[in-house]
Amino acid sequence: MAAAPTLTVYGATWCPDCRRAKQFLTDQRVPYVWIDLEAHPEAVAEVERRNDGKRIIPTIVFDDDTHLAEPSNDELADKLGLSREAADHVYDTVIVGGGPTGLTTAIYLAREKVSTLVIERSALGGQAGVTERLDNYPGFPDGIAGAELASRIAEQARRYGVELLEAVSVESLGRDDDLIEITLSTGRHVHARSLVLATGSTYRRTGAEGEADLIGAGVHFCATCDGPFYDGAEHVVVIGGGNSALEESLFLTQFAQRVTIIQVSPELSASRLLQDRVRGHSAITVRTSSQVTEFHADETGHLAAVSVSGPEGTERLECAGAFVFVGLEPNTTLVRDLLETDERGFIVTRDGQATSLAGVFAAGDVRSGSTKQMASAVGEGAAVALQIRRYLDTLEMSKGASETR
Repeated sequence: MAAAPTLTVYGATWCPDCRRAKQFLTDQRVPYVWIDLEAHPEAVAEVERRNDGKRIIPTIVFDDDTHLAEPSNDELADKLGLSREAADHVYDTVIVGGGPTGLTTAIYLAREKVSTLVIERSALGGQAGVTERLDNYPGFPDGIAGAELASRIAEQARRYGVELLEAVSVESLGRDDDLIEITLSTGRHVHARSLVLATGSTYRRTGAEGEADLIGAGVHFCATCDGPFYDGAEHVVVIGGGNSALEESLFLTQFAQRVTIIQVSPELSASRLLQDRVRGHSAITVRTSSQVTEFHADETGHLAAVSVSGPEGTERLECAGAFVFVGLEPNTTLVRDLLETDERGFIVTRDGQATSLAGVFAAGDVRSGSTKQMASAVGEGAAVALQIRRYLDTLEMSKGASETR
């Protein structure tokens, strides 16, 4: 991806296109300055100046002093210089998902001269790219920022000649004789001899105001990954009342002095054993029938507090970090009618990482039984690459045998 410009986004909190544009920029990890016209009415003049007297929002101003008014995601992608068109028509392997799993798979395959295309609907690096810091990934004793690690893996893939498409979604999959046909959101089609689904999973969010802007800056979805950053912190909150929320709350007591669990339902849904352990822990407070309604940032852009609405009204809780555990959704909408999935929607694999459809493999967080950790995601990427290599060799042998008959 080209160097990200510094952007200024003029808009309003009630504007759906403004929210869409901000989400797109956030997904692409493009920094921007947000100017809310309701809070800064003096900025309306700048919007009108750039749009011939019209108040069109969002108006997005780039560092070269050009602007886009109410742009689509495609227009934004083109302006940012994202690669969105495949160079070839047929590939040995197409990988759907450009997180650590997909990129590792691509690196292993490209080193063996397997023509490989990676298609990523957002920004390369996946969830690792929006993780504030990774302290438990081997080889980095001082830790490494998630965005930096994601960038390094993507650069390594490019060095081996992997073709990478960003801000491109896969709309549908089908069969075209012996090939897998992939329809892209750009309207183009590519074909593959094998396909890897490394689409990952998505943590459910609360949807509260301020949450999206603070992900990786105080709002987290993995205490195992990010809990140690809060060693010595006075207070962190955990949102959710299931097994994961309570287990992670207990884990966080190793670091934070106080942990508050906030659960929207009147009762916790975790196992009775976990509930007993949590309620008996002196450092943990449980607040049921309560909901986080807003995340507040400090002057540095890091989480400072949350607003909590409960039976006694709304209260502001100061906290260093917030950990959200309200569920995990596999990114399998594309294939739920094509492949076997488990009761939660994760892809079932057998004989390694093969799915129920010949030539289609699954790896990483989208696969049923995966551990949802960075190190194992990379390991699964390497493992599925080896399996694909064997599969492609089998195709070549079958083709050779049929030609000699």
